[in-house]
Amino acid sequence: MTSEVVENEFEFYSKAEKYWKDVPATVDGMLGGYGHISSIDINSSRKFLQRFLRDGPNRTGTTRALDCGAGIGRITKRLLLPLFKSVDMVDVTEDFLTKAKSYLGEEGRRVRNYFCCGLQDFSPEPNSYDVIWIQWVIGHLTDNHLSDFLKRCRAGLRPNGIVVIKDNMAQEGVIMDDVDSSVCRDLDVVRKIIRRAGLHLLAEERQENFPDEIYHVYTFAMR
Repeated sequence: MTSEVVENEFEFYSKAEKYWKDVPATVDGMLGGYGHISSIDINSSRKFLQRFLRDGPNRTGTTRALDCGAGIGRITKRLLLPLFKSVDMVDVTEDFLTKAKSYLGEEGRRVRNYFCCGLQDFSPEPNSYDVIWIQWVIGHLTDNHLSDFLKRCRAGLRPNGIVVIKDNMAQEGVIMDDVDSSVCRDLDVVRKIIRRAGLHLLAEERQENFPDEIYHVYTFAMR
């Protein structure tokens, strides 16, 4: 990432941590006031993911998933726990993970680990996950840290496992958001980072039926 976009790496991460500490531990808080789009988001993600879980020689397993930037567990609860035997969650905000334990309800007993950690410092356990789901969080990593994290995710996959990114995409270039200390990259930039991490793109899809005023959202599957 160019120095003009992220001038001070320490400040970039610490400002983001501070921002999220002040965000309410609710679905609306996780979605920046767009809680009403949660069901549309989850339903689209389920359809996208299920194409890899169908029977076949290269079918992705359903033993264990990892939710990255998990927040209070919105995706864990509604997408991952219904499809996988166990889920791990990682998020930088401890209050969100604490809230998750009540928000997830009875099914939350199948969450094995709650990791409180920024993704730039997190390493998935090697050869452990069928699906690593990374949603609305890559903007909080510099290009180099994102590429390195994706390499570690690749090592964390079980046979036929996939890494999924679902996130906002800029129309062109890279846009800095000073409010939550994040960046929004365009499709070409994200694809280059995926390639640099040594991952092969299996599928790419634009999210439909989201409000017109928000960024376009794309989902990528890779291994």
